[in-house]
Amino acid sequence: MNSIICSIIVLGAIGILAALLLSWVSRRFAVKEDSRIDEVEALLPGANCGGCGMSGCRAFAVACCSADTLDGLECPGGGKETMKKIAAVVGLEPVASLPKVAVIKCAGDCASRTRIAVYDGAPSCAVMSACGSGESLCGNSCLGCGDCVRACGFGALSVDKDSRLAVVDDKKCTGCGACVAACPRSIIELRPYGPRGMRIWVACSNRQRGAQAMKVCANACLGCGKCTKVCSHEAITVTDNLAYIDPAKCKLCRKCVDTCPTDAIHKANFPESNIYRKQPAANEKA
Repeated sequence: MNSIICSIIVLGAIGILAALLLSWVSRRFAVKEDSRIDEVEALLPGANCGGCGMSGCRAFAVACCSADTLDGLECPGGGKETMKKIAAVVGLEPVASLPKVAVIKCAGDCASRTRIAVYDGAPSCAVMSACGSGESLCGNSCLGCGDCVRACGFGALSVDKDSRLAVVDDKKCTGCGACVAACPRSIIELRPYGPRGMRIWVACSNRQRGAQAMKVCANACLGCGKCTKVCSHEAITVTDNLAYIDPAKCKLCRKCVDTCPTDAIHKANFPESNIYRKQPAANEKA
């Protein structure tokens, strides 16, 4: 019995000494943290999407609290209002940023692409892309397995069950870029949201020559240059058989949309009107 009591006393003493030692160490080597960091982190969406360029929301909060200016610091998920609140907490001036939205640079739905194979592997775009061109001949098409959907922390992406193409809900998209990083074929681009959400982009990533591109997808960009000829703002260039529209130069006139022979140039959120509606060809009925 005495040995049991002695053991309890010894272990208890060791425990008390260890607790005292840990308490002293924690006070001696304590790292003082800015109390504002917790306030800033509480304002963030908590998605840890990486759109700010940091490893997560906590790292972004630390960066905001230690910065002399908020220039270059932006939380895409929180938007302007969140950055204004953060600026108030850290005592800095908010810096205006251009809102961005993801666009899918592929219009090759099931009807426009010939299916040459059936993929029966893991439901992952990265895995399918590693196996080859996927189920069609286009090596730059949307694979429709939803890697971007799973990467999005805001529920802004989905895969249309009929076209099997990724679809962006621009009302939910924050422009964080997580989907851009997740896409193994780099067919997702962040572009300016545009005035009232209006924007124009080339929905194709195929750089094959016109005839070859048409063989793999009826909606492919042919690199024909017709869009460059009608653009009076020099906003469109054709490089390696693929057109690109510079959002900084584009004036949203939509002439390129009407001119594209394959409907590879897409527009979003434009009001429908007779003035801008695409005119039927001469051999078509109005």
